[in-house]
Amino acid sequence: MQPEIEDLQIRFAHQEMAIEALTETVTEQDRLIGALREQVSRLEQMMKEIKPSPLGADAEAEPPPPHY
Repeated sequence: MQPEIEDLQIRFAHQEMAIEALTETVTEQDRLIGALREQVSRLEQMMKEIKPSPLGADAEAEPPPPHY
């Protein structure tokens, strides 16, 4: 019975280490996703400042094309 218990303890220890490694990976990915979301938001804001969308609320404020 003793070898079976030792085997279970070893398996349990390996599973604990695997779970800890997965937790660290998920935590790092969550941090990275948050940083990427912030970066995308900043880039979207920069793009809006560079060229407003003609389909947006400011579409009426744009001058007509030259052929009018």
